[in-house]
Amino acid sequence: MGAEASAAWQLGTMATHVAGAVACTTVAAWLASRRERFAPAGGAIVVALLLTAVWCLAVAASAYGSFAATIAETARNLAWLLATYRLFATDGRHDSLAPIRPLVIVLAAVELLHVNAGLVIETTTLDAPTGQLAFDFSILFRLLVAVGALVLVHNLYAGATGQSRTALRWPAAGLAVLWAFDLNLYVLAYLSGAWPLELAAARGLAATVLGCLIAIGATRNRDALRIRPSRTVTFQTVSLLLIGIYLIAMVTIAQWLAYAGGDFARLMELGFLTVASVLAILVLPSGRLRGWLRVTLAKHLFQHRYDYRAEWLRFTRTIGNIGDEDAPLGQRVVQAVADIAESPGGLLLAHGDHGDLTLAARWQWPEIAVPAVALPAKSVPFFEREGFIADLDDLRAGRDKRGETLHVPAWLCEHPRAWALVPLIHYEKLVGMVVLARPPISRKFDWEDFDLLRVVGRQLASYLAEHAGQEALAEAARFDDFHRRIAFVMHDIKNLASQLSLLARNAELHADKPAFRDDMLVTLRNSTEKLNALLTRLSRYGGNAVERLEEVPAADVARAVVERFRGGHLVVLAECQDATVTANRDSLEQVLVHLIQNAIDASAADSPVFLTVTCDALHARFEVVDSGCGMAPEFVRKQLFKPFVSSKPGGFGIGAFEARELVKSMRGRLDVESREGLGSRFVVRLPLATTTTLYQNFASTEQREAS
Repeated sequence: MGAEASAAWQLGTMATHVAGAVACTTVAAWLASRRERFAPAGGAIVVALLLTAVWCLAVAASAYGSFAATIAETARNLAWLLATYRLFATDGRHDSLAPIRPLVIVLAAVELLHVNAGLVIETTTLDAPTGQLAFDFSILFRLLVAVGALVLVHNLYAGATGQSRTALRWPAAGLAVLWAFDLNLYVLAYLSGAWPLELAAARGLAATVLGCLIAIGATRNRDALRIRPSRTVTFQTVSLLLIGIYLIAMVTIAQWLAYAGGDFARLMELGFLTVASVLAILVLPSGRLRGWLRVTLAKHLFQHRYDYRAEWLRFTRTIGNIGDEDAPLGQRVVQAVADIAESPGGLLLAHGDHGDLTLAARWQWPEIAVPAVALPAKSVPFFEREGFIADLDDLRAGRDKRGETLHVPAWLCEHPRAWALVPLIHYEKLVGMVVLARPPISRKFDWEDFDLLRVVGRQLASYLAEHAGQEALAEAARFDDFHRRIAFVMHDIKNLASQLSLLARNAELHADKPAFRDDMLVTLRNSTEKLNALLTRLSRYGGNAVERLEEVPAADVARAVVERFRGGHLVVLAECQDATVTANRDSLEQVLVHLIQNAIDASAADSPVFLTVTCDALHARFEVVDSGCGMAPEFVRKQLFKPFVSSKPGGFGIGAFEARELVKSMRGRLDVESREGLGSRFVVRLPLATTTTLYQNFASTEQREAS
């Protein structure tokens, strides 16, 4: 009975190790042309897989304890030690971690010592006690290697960066399975003093698992491999039935070869099993068979890419963090979408003053340059109507599904890291768009990605709309308070101006001393003029800031403004084209003086500020450029042109607001481009006088035709 059990376990050992040889050989053949997916470790892994297959065949052919199996196992262990060391090189840790190389060398020396000990045992006749002692030392050598290898694998994965762990996850898991199985096997052998045939028979399965995990780690979509079987067992039953029929056929042919092969029966049998299995895995799956399996899988297995509960909890945590140290809402919106898509960074585009989308926030993507108009207003209705999530890789490949090529800006398609464009829609209106950066391991979007991103986009759009409404209410409340305060101030100043005017008239009539009279008159008149000017300026807010528009020479205004700063900070009129604009000269000078003064305040003492005047067919452009500290996108969008918000100590916060209102009153437009640490560019666009004339003539013609 013992002999029959031993024969059964030997047959099981042969079956599992042949399966391991098939798996490792197949993966090695498939991985040979894809070695670059494991960077510098690819070649070493292919060699280690082949040596593992040789070891499996050696064990299956000659059983454990033979010198051939010992040599094969040593070669296998040395190859995997080298592959593990090369895996450390994927992120450069093989040079920075000093103990790695000595540990690998020590483990390799232990393996070679074990081979020498095995050679002595093979060539020497030993009595029973000495043989048992040699067996114990042999097992101890293997235990040392297994423990050391597990330490290496642990350090390989635990010490890796977040980006490197994605690539190291599967090979590290396969090596952990291999060495952990060996560790348990050799511990049991040392404690029992004999080789455990029952556990050793399943040792080939560890090699099979190792090969499968290496194959998963080399696939491009390895992060999507989450098998979630459904309640039905139809597919599993059919698969097991097909595998059983195939194995029965292989065993039948192998047994026939065993009877017909004579002296080479065992070699022919094992060779046939290996070759037939490799061919079955690499060649037999035809297109029709793959199609049948795909349909069956879709029908009986339900697989989700996302754990929706975990994703929603993370989403609410990201959006709900409103502490003082947390990021602004715009950055948290980008992070919420990027976390779901496993993107390392992104941008938020939101509505500007003219209906187009501008940069509102960026998260962990500082190097991408975003133009002032990130998405033109003419493209907004397309995304509102379609709710389309643009896969930019499809556009680069020329795959246009709904005409999105005409609406996705070129600067996104030209940037290699731009990956996807997710619209944020609230009540069928586009609130903003999130641009996702490409992750280190890119993948193709599927229906589940689109559905989840579409739902998340609508939820985020509601948050942004609510936030904008709250800001509008707060701003209206501040305006009410400001108007109340200004009403009292204007009343007091007006009374003071009246008193001073009366004093000036009385002094002019009754003063006896000419010198006193003259000084008093000058002082009083200056005070009166200042107070009246202040009243006029305060009265502008809430009404039309410009009383009269006229034809103004743009070059004269630019030279006059630059002259006002002569003797102070260097202001350079870099380019000045002659053009006549429709504007108010005083208001235009006030706008340019404010913009230049802001540029001076933001620049170093030796850093000049540049003013240029250019024109196109319809407008004149006044550009104020500095290389100062710059401004964050969040500040530009939400605070720069908001009244009562100032970054200057003691500032009232209405200068930029007044400048933009003045430009609007002159039928112009004020744009700003700024990067933190690089500087800012303010652009004032005003219509040319000829443009205004043409517009007025056209409007008069339409009015006459309508009447």
